[in-house]
Amino acid sequence: MTERHGDGPDGRKPEFKPYHHPAAGWGAAKSVTKFLVQEKELVAGPQAILRMNHENGGFDCPGCAWPDDTKGLHLDICENGIKHVAWEMTRKRVGPELFAEHTVSELRKWSDTELEAHGRLTEPMRYDAGIDRYVPISWQEAFDLVGRTLRDLDSPDQAAFYTSGRLGNEATFLYQLWVREYGTNNLPDCSNMCHEASGRALQAAIGTGKGTVDIHDWEEADALFILGVNAASNAPRMLTALAEAYRRGAQIVHVNPLVEAGATRTIIPHDFARMATFRATPTSTLNLQPRIGGDMALLRGMAKALLEMAETDPAALDTAFLAAYTSGFEEYRAACQEISWHELERQSGLTESQIRAAAGVYRSAERSIISWCLGVTQHEHGVDTVREIVNLLLLRGNLGRPGAGPSPVRGHSNVQGNRTCGIDHRPSADFLDRLAEVCGITPPRHHGLDTVNTIEAMHRGDVKVFVGMGGNFVLAAPDTPYTAAGLAKCELTVQVSTKLNRSHLEHGKQALILPCLGRTERDLQAAGPQATSVEDAMSMVHLSVGKRTPASPYLLSEPAIIAGMARATLPDSATPWEDYVGDYDRIRDTMSRALDGFEDFNERVRQPLGFRLHQAARERVFHTPSGRAEFSTADVPDVVPAPGTLALGTMRSHDQWNTTIYSDNDRYRGIKNLRTLIFLNSADMLDRGLSEFDPVDITSTAKDGTTRSLKGYLAVPYDIPPGCAAGYMPEMNVLCAIGDYSTQSDQPLMKHLKVTVERSR
Repeated sequence: MTERHGDGPDGRKPEFKPYHHPAAGWGAAKSVTKFLVQEKELVAGPQAILRMNHENGGFDCPGCAWPDDTKGLHLDICENGIKHVAWEMTRKRVGPELFAEHTVSELRKWSDTELEAHGRLTEPMRYDAGIDRYVPISWQEAFDLVGRTLRDLDSPDQAAFYTSGRLGNEATFLYQLWVREYGTNNLPDCSNMCHEASGRALQAAIGTGKGTVDIHDWEEADALFILGVNAASNAPRMLTALAEAYRRGAQIVHVNPLVEAGATRTIIPHDFARMATFRATPTSTLNLQPRIGGDMALLRGMAKALLEMAETDPAALDTAFLAAYTSGFEEYRAACQEISWHELERQSGLTESQIRAAAGVYRSAERSIISWCLGVTQHEHGVDTVREIVNLLLLRGNLGRPGAGPSPVRGHSNVQGNRTCGIDHRPSADFLDRLAEVCGITPPRHHGLDTVNTIEAMHRGDVKVFVGMGGNFVLAAPDTPYTAAGLAKCELTVQVSTKLNRSHLEHGKQALILPCLGRTERDLQAAGPQATSVEDAMSMVHLSVGKRTPASPYLLSEPAIIAGMARATLPDSATPWEDYVGDYDRIRDTMSRALDGFEDFNERVRQPLGFRLHQAARERVFHTPSGRAEFSTADVPDVVPAPGTLALGTMRSHDQWNTTIYSDNDRYRGIKNLRTLIFLNSADMLDRGLSEFDPVDITSTAKDGTTRSLKGYLAVPYDIPPGCAAGYMPEMNVLCAIGDYSTQSDQPLMKHLKVTVERSR
């Protein structure tokens, strides 16, 4: 498969000028103002923003999952969160008129930015193959089509039900309840592509699939290790925590092949004194740039150094903790002793002195947190690497005490809540037993399909109906053309969305677009205005209340859409779908009986800031086979690229949120008017005879030997280790074959593609 791209969007000249300014600060303020002007939201936008992330009747930011401020801060917001809210609040509308004017074939020629820029969807639409257009359909007719099609399948397992991280907890619970009452566990979700490795590793090591720290621990840590995270873009509110940590004297180590702006210095916009005086705060004390995939070698090297220190400095290890709470320490010690420093240097791409410097920071800190994101998980060995993070934490007892522990950085606002509330293709027997008892259903017991296997099943004809709750599945998934072709084979595809996107145009033989309320909008049901809850990346559950008038009177809430499809699918169901939609408190009452940790849900979630879900591992109670925290002794993988090849990692630009692209700029990396690029080490460019902006062809080779190419991309020299390259998703998802997924986690290898780069012919 080959795609070709021009030199710049709309004929604009690409620009590259390295960014040396602080993250956030006046650059963010200018960018936000420009975006609000563009969306014509200079009045309503700021008013809504002042209600975002507030405990008293505010709505939760629909962006990242970073925890809300606990100190009464009234501007707990960031540039990307504001853009996301303004994007949702746009005055532009996509109604039947646009679909009457353009066929789907015509719309496919639009860029993804153009599709979403046309505004909010206003009413349900059905694809008419005879005229190649979407046409209006009533809500009841849409529900009937879904129900009839699902009932006509030979098996419930011929349908798959996807969700992104935007779905609130109440809708999530109803969604999985419908799907399991229908009879399948085919519940693929965005976690399958992002943090599946984290969940599996943490579950195996400490008996919980989540990190154990909260925001107060971040405020007490003496050392923070941030791996594979571009904080300034992916979790911008983390910058506040980093700046505060630096000012109190904590050590901050960033580990990333690229030194991102958030790993240098920042001016927090709500710090008015520093904004007025342009006074930046450093956000790191040490930056390490391992090769792509070299994190595990770095971590193993830090452990090796720590064990060597302990030979003369017994306090380097927490021997009391190791003896009382862990299993497998001696085997792990042997694994660390066995590997040579030469091999650790070769695999990490770092020097022994750099690794020892990081180990020294760790040894000197009484309390350490290790945090990570997709730069760690989207690899073949992602599970092993996360377990190595836990190994390192265990050596000094950095688990189950203030200021210490593992802290995965989740992406979308409620992706962690989705999994907590039942979106899991591999549910536990205990969860299913409780669901059966409380809800009076007979849930299926066999495992369902994850994202990759759903795509494969669509191609085989084993999955004939695809329902997507939020997100832009075709662009988020790997092997974009293959994913689109799989959807085209379905009998019916259903997309519940707020805006027009690519997944509406790559559809099944029959297709529905069902528009829903946004996070900022008033959700009025029979019992009055409703609130939904979300769970942040640190297990805090809190309410979100939209106040804005909905973009269209025809929009329904996500719980209402799910209940409508459920009743049409299961007309004889005893589940009180209508009652649930009329008052979300009733959903929460059921959740309080069905889900561990949600006892007295309605009362506790209305407390200021909500409540934190209980985690046994936080109290040093480990639900593992041994009853202890488990060391892992996995081998350090060989991640050195073969001669002539490069390891390529995909990433978001700064002016982008997941698959939503706000512009063709990437301020923090110094890029203007360009997305079809590849960042390369200068030495690698010299070896290939390349200069800045030379057009190149990028070819990936999959595990099965097949190749995929992008042609005419522009080469940009960048500070990245030799043998490594980087570029933007979703465009580069084309290069990730459907079969290129981790055998440990089933995650697509988006951060570790094997590619060759040569000048375009």
